[in-house]
Amino acid sequence: MSQRYRITRVLQDNGNLEQTISLDECKQYFSTKSDFTYTSVYTVTGSTSMSIEGDFFMWDYNDTQIPFRYYQGDIYVSGINEAVIPMMIEVASELIADIQEG
Repeated sequence: MSQRYRITRVLQDNGNLEQTISLDECKQYFSTKSDFTYTSVYTVTGSTSMSIEGDFFMWDYNDTQIPFRYYQGDIYVSGINEAVIPMMIEVASELIADIQEG
């Protein structure tokens, strides 16, 4: 079973920052990253195909696309690929957010 991570500000006790991460903030932040692209539909293919609507920032890593999903003020990412860990830490640090497992 893969681990899921949440990049969030709900644990922050900082009066100068919004308690949630906004979609506009994410779009602005990820647009500065050349290896990320935004999509409103994420399609998973295998023996069958499934499309999920939402706000996804797709990270291109070694011919693999790893979705960072924005949902209700937080960003979610799967830890199935270990390479995601340092990128997730970088994103959380630059957005002044914390990482939660689960």
